[in-house]
Amino acid sequence: MIGILGGMGTQAGLDFCNKLAILNRGKIDQKYPLFILYNKANTPKRLEKISIHTKNISKKLKNKKNKKKFQLVLQSLIKGCQLLEKSKCKFLVIPCNTAHYWYEDLKKKINLPIINMPKEVYNHTKKYCKKNSSIGLLATEGTLKTGIYNKFFDKKYNLIYPRREIQKNSVNTSIKLVKMGNVKAANKKIKPAIDYLIRKKCKKIILGCTELPIAIFAFKSFNKIKTSKIFLDPNLILANAAMKKYNK
Repeated sequence: MIGILGGMGTQAGLDFCNKLAILNRGKIDQKYPLFILYNKANTPKRLEKISIHTKNISKKLKNKKNKKKFQLVLQSLIKGCQLLEKSKCKFLVIPCNTAHYWYEDLKKKINLPIINMPKEVYNHTKKYCKKNSSIGLLATEGTLKTGIYNKFFDKKYNLIYPRREIQKNSVNTSIKLVKMGNVKAANKKIKPAIDYLIRKKCKKIILGCTELPIAIFAFKSFNKIKTSKIFLDPNLILANAAMKKYNK
């Protein structure tokens, strides 16, 4: 059984479950994967509030306030994983990019395998992009600060981000609108960030916040544009990895 630690945000967790269903479309009900979604919406705000960029924040936090925030999120994630562990799940997935900043700390506390979303996105990218290609990254500021994608991609690729004002007015706003349920407005807001990365000649664009695929793929107009194949959807890649592990 697949354990899904969701709620970060809620629509992103439901989107992951929907993608599991889509991957198994056409099967009889009894052939669909068994999974439990724990919609842990009360998880404290993640790295958006921790303004440091380090590979091991748990050891290098600069002040007590940041350390307390880090521990609050970690303890919440641990409790969520433990509940799924008690529910007899065989492995876990977390359909939230920013939450993977706590991945190494979670591994030390949880006795189940946890699929690493950024790592799976990197492995997928290697199949389609040559070394030193430019790869765009759209994500929360928390994800950008923590470098969870840089950890894998900097070895082989050039990660490109939107300019500061585009990040603030396009990406951040689009993510917020999805969380508020206004997907149509989010769809319009994200376009300037996509256009910027296309102008930078990015071979692929990672939708590094699980709200962004919802914003981009919700309307047919986006499916028709030439760049529709350029996107990497971490939630879909994670769902594929989960099914591969589930079927072993």
